[in-house]
Amino acid sequence: MNSEAMSLSVIIPTKNRPADLESTVRSLLLQSVLPQQLVILDQSADNKSQQKVQALFDALPSAVGGRLKLTYEMDGAISGLAMARNRSMTLAEGDVWLFLDDDVVMEPNFVEELCKVYARFPHAVGVSGIITNYPRPPWASWLFRMIFLRGPFHDRRQSEYWRADRLRHREPIRTDRLGGGLMSFRADAVRSYLFDEGLQGVSDGEDVDFCVRLGPDAVLLIAPAARLEHRQSPKGRLRNHHLHRQARSICFLYWKNWHHGFWNRLCFAWLGTGFALLATIGSLRRFSLEPWRALFAGVRDAKDARRRAGAHRRNEGESAPRSHER
Repeated sequence: MNSEAMSLSVIIPTKNRPADLESTVRSLLLQSVLPQQLVILDQSADNKSQQKVQALFDALPSAVGGRLKLTYEMDGAISGLAMARNRSMTLAEGDVWLFLDDDVVMEPNFVEELCKVYARFPHAVGVSGIITNYPRPPWASWLFRMIFLRGPFHDRRQSEYWRADRLRHREPIRTDRLGGGLMSFRADAVRSYLFDEGLQGVSDGEDVDFCVRLGPDAVLLIAPAARLEHRQSPKGRLRNHHLHRQARSICFLYWKNWHHGFWNRLCFAWLGTGFALLATIGSLRRFSLEPWRALFAGVRDAKDARRRAGAHRRNEGESAPRSHER
């Protein structure tokens, strides 16, 4: 399969971000290589986002609009990003599915560079681009990552993003996880997988969980030449203490995927020590137990997500297998 013969479906879940979505779709329509389909799953309370997207498509030359299919579905009852991704996958028709956040702006050759990697590496299951506007963290945050994020908790994606300028002309980089806001997969390789709907709302960790379940032999690549900015919208973001979100994501991933083996257990205990240290320092600085409460709340939410995930899998097992046939 070469880049000319490859069909691509772009999947964008969105909720109450009409201006951000408009910018994302506009950058998609300016690509040097257009996809064959754009799937938007809209959880918004109104149709403002749909109106903006439709206006962009109405302004396209007929020759371009006729080659790019818009599949727009609205469903305010969907509870979170993971569920929205799953619904979108049933609507996607391409050979490759590209998942984008609704607040990214791509460089004009983003799609083209992804397609080039798939053509060069036919064994690749998934390919991600690189985010160009993530700054290096403060030294204390960087030191925490270096000391406490060990084993399966070490995530090299961020360090690659920090070096985005230097990596522009590098060869694709092998990785074990892709970023949810700019990741793509060969449809045939992931058609039988679902994002875990136990994660609701802002589904931190759903991208890592999905990649882990593809197995250690799945070839996942970061393409440094496929570049975009993540212009993080303030709308729809959690305002929880950062320990809440980190603990929820880390504990969910550990209990679901990594709770086996002495090394993984040791790494989890060591990271728990680091979280406890952060909570203690934060409490002393604030003269408040809020950081500890946030940490415990994150652990509690992770347990709830695991229970929901288990119940969802049991329900799926009782029902007929979902078909992706067109």
